[in-house]
Amino acid sequence: MEMEEGRTRGGKATEQERGGSPPAEPQKIDAGALFVLKSKGSWLHCGYHLTTSIVAPPLLSLPFAFASLGWAAGVLCLSVGAAVSFYSYTLLSLVLDHHTRLGRRHLRFRDMAHDILGPRWGRYYVGPVQFLVCYGAVVASTLLGGQSLKAIYVITLSTDGEGPVAPPLKLYAFVAIFGVLMLVLAQIPSFHSLRHINLASILLCLSYSVCATAGSIYAGSSARSPPKDYSLPAGGEDRLFGVLNALAIIATTYGNGIIPEIQATAAPPVVGKMFKGLCLCYAVVIITFFSVATSGYWAFGNLAQGSVLSNLLAGGSPLVPRWFLLMTNAFTLLQVSAVAVIYLQPTNDTLEGLFSDPKRDQYSTRNMVPRLVFRSLAVATATTIAAMLPFFGDINGFIGAFGFLPLDFVIPAIFYNATFRPSKRSLRFWGNAAIATVFSVMAVVASVAAVRQIVIDAKDYRLFANV
Repeated sequence: MEMEEGRTRGGKATEQERGGSPPAEPQKIDAGALFVLKSKGSWLHCGYHLTTSIVAPPLLSLPFAFASLGWAAGVLCLSVGAAVSFYSYTLLSLVLDHHTRLGRRHLRFRDMAHDILGPRWGRYYVGPVQFLVCYGAVVASTLLGGQSLKAIYVITLSTDGEGPVAPPLKLYAFVAIFGVLMLVLAQIPSFHSLRHINLASILLCLSYSVCATAGSIYAGSSARSPPKDYSLPAGGEDRLFGVLNALAIIATTYGNGIIPEIQATAAPPVVGKMFKGLCLCYAVVIITFFSVATSGYWAFGNLAQGSVLSNLLAGGSPLVPRWFLLMTNAFTLLQVSAVAVIYLQPTNDTLEGLFSDPKRDQYSTRNMVPRLVFRSLAVATATTIAAMLPFFGDINGFIGAFGFLPLDFVIPAIFYNATFRPSKRSLRFWGNAAIATVFSVMAVVASVAAVRQIVIDAKDYRLFANV
């Protein structure tokens, strides 16, 4: 899908000049592009959006990944993940810039696939997979928001070593409360309108990362610290799947899935803005990912839990001051709401395209009523799924392996080679081919590992469980 500037061809390039297949005929711009993917932002705004979509509370699980890999492999995999994801996102940006110069600016992932690989790829693979990944992230964020609310509630009511002094509310109640907040945030009209929220999100993710790092160091240095054991599990099936799970955690923690939609928010001229935004984003990534991963693993070793914040509680008694733990959970709660709303944007784009009239004003009654109704329904559905399936993290692990890995690591390399057609003797061509191959294999094995985990945990699954 093109913007206003993309609807006027700036010149007629041959197929060879384009470096790929000739694009599809221009389509009329729709309400989703006009109202949700407004192109008014600067490179700083792109950096805010990128950082919010990547630097999110799942980074708190990195010490758990290190527990299956050890120090050397853990640091190496985290570094390779940073380098390859930055490279892959840069490839996507270069492809988008290339088509913008040719007068065809793509605003969506599925539109890139339509023009570069063919209409079936956009309609039947990239579009559905991206929607599944992004909506799955909304559900997972809603569940995490409810869990953070519950943690704050329990810590507030508890006393040292005695647990809660009153029966806590059930988890689904906290998920519903968080869903009310999401109902409000979902009505923010456009992706660009999130720029101030996403700036605050950067400050929040830096804050809870600093708190998690400082808390781990404090807990690891205290007399109540658990014994540090960095030994790896014995060989066998559990060790193998532990390593695969750890690799999937690291890869999906770098996941994004909405690079074209983020670049769509940049105002013309677009070329070069996304790279600056990526540099800002990865400065925050390096600070947060490595500090949390190394400090958490140093403090808790192979006892690191799925979230390092869980390790800061020992038998219901905090290893850090209670106010500090409350503050850290509050930062996490607020930031996960920004993460949820940014991954809701592809859904909002689709809903606007289906139910809004691009010929009417964005804030006309004709467009406001469907926006309010259908966005609220989307949030209500995500909240219901999160409350009903508190084990959605296992399911989302499969969605991440099946979706994030191909979208963020495999497809960018394919897009670049198909668009620019580098020489088959060049390092660039074979490097891209190697990345696409390795991460395709990783997507398959990570999906298998995720399905295995679902099967193992299935005996504990209960609808609306209080976990």
